[in-house]
Amino acid sequence: MSSKRMVRAIFLVVFAVWLMIWVMLPTKLYKNTWTPNLETTLNSTYFSGQGTNLLLFSFPLMFIAAFGCAYLHFQNKSTDSSNHSKRLGLDSVTALLKRPVVVMAPLGIVSALELTFASMFVALLIWSLANYLHVSFGNLHMHKEGEKIWEAKLRSVSLRLGYIGNICWAFLFFPVTRGSSVLPLIGLTSESSIKYHIWLGHLSNILFAAHTIGFIIYWAITNQMAEMVEWSKTWVSNVAGVIAIVIAMPMWVTSLPQFRRMKFELFFYTHHLYFPYIFFYVLHVGDAYFCMILPGIFLFLIDRYLRFLQSRQRTALLSARLLPCGLLELNFSKTPGLYYNPTSILFVNVPRISKLQWHPFTVSSNCNMETDELSVVIKCQGSWSHKLYKELGSSLDRLQVSTEGPYGPNSSHFLRHECMVLVSGGSGITPFISIIREIIFQIQKPNFKVPRVIMICAFKNSADLAMLDLLLPISGTPPQISQIQLQIEAYITREEEQPMAEAHKPLQTIWFKPSPLDSPISATLGPNNWLWLGAIISSSFLMFLLLLGIVTRYYIYPIDHNTEQIYHFSYRALWDMFLVCVCIFIVSSVVFLWYKKQNAREGNRIPNREIATPVTSPGVSPWFSGAELESLPHQSLVQATNVHFGSRPDFKKTLLDLKESDVGVLACGPRKMRHDVAKICASGLAQNLHFESISFTL
Repeated sequence: MSSKRMVRAIFLVVFAVWLMIWVMLPTKLYKNTWTPNLETTLNSTYFSGQGTNLLLFSFPLMFIAAFGCAYLHFQNKSTDSSNHSKRLGLDSVTALLKRPVVVMAPLGIVSALELTFASMFVALLIWSLANYLHVSFGNLHMHKEGEKIWEAKLRSVSLRLGYIGNICWAFLFFPVTRGSSVLPLIGLTSESSIKYHIWLGHLSNILFAAHTIGFIIYWAITNQMAEMVEWSKTWVSNVAGVIAIVIAMPMWVTSLPQFRRMKFELFFYTHHLYFPYIFFYVLHVGDAYFCMILPGIFLFLIDRYLRFLQSRQRTALLSARLLPCGLLELNFSKTPGLYYNPTSILFVNVPRISKLQWHPFTVSSNCNMETDELSVVIKCQGSWSHKLYKELGSSLDRLQVSTEGPYGPNSSHFLRHECMVLVSGGSGITPFISIIREIIFQIQKPNFKVPRVIMICAFKNSADLAMLDLLLPISGTPPQISQIQLQIEAYITREEEQPMAEAHKPLQTIWFKPSPLDSPISATLGPNNWLWLGAIISSSFLMFLLLLGIVTRYYIYPIDHNTEQIYHFSYRALWDMFLVCVCIFIVSSVVFLWYKKQNAREGNRIPNREIATPVTSPGVSPWFSGAELESLPHQSLVQATNVHFGSRPDFKKTLLDLKESDVGVLACGPRKMRHDVAKICASGLAQNLHFESISFTL
């Protein structure tokens, strides 16, 4: 067994043990055997029940996250992109599990593997609820005096629904941790797993709403409505739970698909209520349950704080390309050591337009071909992008921009395929620009097997064909593009015939003056980002345990055992949250500032550049006019393109006619288009199709 497989096997075993603990949690075996024995051992450390949950629920995932960083660091160092087909070849079982099996709203595109794990998770929730109720109903003889049996059952069911919601929260924050070291271990990115956060969010809110409604009904029928605003010193705070659910409701409503599409900005700002939501949620459940869901929140807070530190820096914007179709490309300076894979994304903030809004855009550049530049492509579709296009069209010599990222897959896995079909609609072509450029770079390697590439693009108007110009970088386009087996089928859906050849607005290139306050884009913690992240995770968690032990031993424990008082139940949770934030702040700040100092000492400066001329001629459109092109790359690109007017692509015929044994089908664009392509791949009519959707939505 190779070292990589051994490491992954260790992670899988630890994760399986962690899941088994969740399975055993609601049973009598856990309550009557495991917990008493562990608490007896941990009593000497003054942690007691909280220590049990830290050991069983927090430590395994923190171990995976910390050592996963080291694994990813050494994996990246040893990656050989020229051997993708041999190293990452799909076996039949993996291909079968990744094949779409459910394609429907609101679930989106669900593979067999995702459906299997989702079914297992639902089974875990049902199992836990059934066991909680079994144990609870067996103790109904101890119900409150004057309380009827059915009232006691209602109270018990309502309470246990809250317990099940806690299980959802244990997983809720992993998909939105952009710099996660856990997701890459199972081949996921934050972008591809955002749907899991959506599913878990809806499910947890349903459970917490039922938990709240159940208790309100119980308090109403037992004349205990005053309990709703009680803040107990010895047990959970009901009023904190009420505040948490009041905060959660607008977050939930504005995240519904219909609302989010119509009022995205309201959804965006409302979702930032997660800070007070987490605060009152933890006050409600207490320190013991907080330790059960701690890993996801702990890793998310580390990631969020590091992103905050990165976003405070001004990024050097070198140039911009404006296309007549309302598309623009921003070109930033980057450090040569920054490595990212195709289809990565970068979050961009332009304070001149909005100081609060951050928007994700696909990275179109290739870090191997453009070692000191990073480019993103933006389509003018909303108010923010239209304002940006207008600003760039004015006489600007400098534009202040901040960035986060880039974030993306841990490997160029698409290169394993014998043939690639890239299906795009409108601006959905942007992720495929980086893929084409990666293939151009890989062609230079002697043992690289060039995959056949079929690009199917659907555009509304013929002016949108200018998007294809972005397949070539802004400068230094190598002639290797002519060596790609590239076939581009462009469909113009809203024009019935080829327009008359006429002069059109040329692609405009704008160059910006450098500013001494700007810095190139770099990894948050430098070239050894994964190693430093692992150090932050392990150090901050160990510091948290140490400080928590000191506070418990010398402050909380004496009050509980040496006086007649009992330490306030909610204050314990406050200490936990405070110490978590302090440890993350101290360790992350020290590492980030140290790297920033090292970076300044090495003198990473923005290189001086000569202003290049535009790469396209300002005459008539080259895609169907027969215009003479100056460069060989452009000639190759136009010759590989077939333009179809007044028609839409026949995905079924194109895909089923492919004879290669391993065909990767990547789709990016409108949801209906992605779903149509996924249904063809899921139909079973062709076993050689391997589908992948690139999208932030379901």
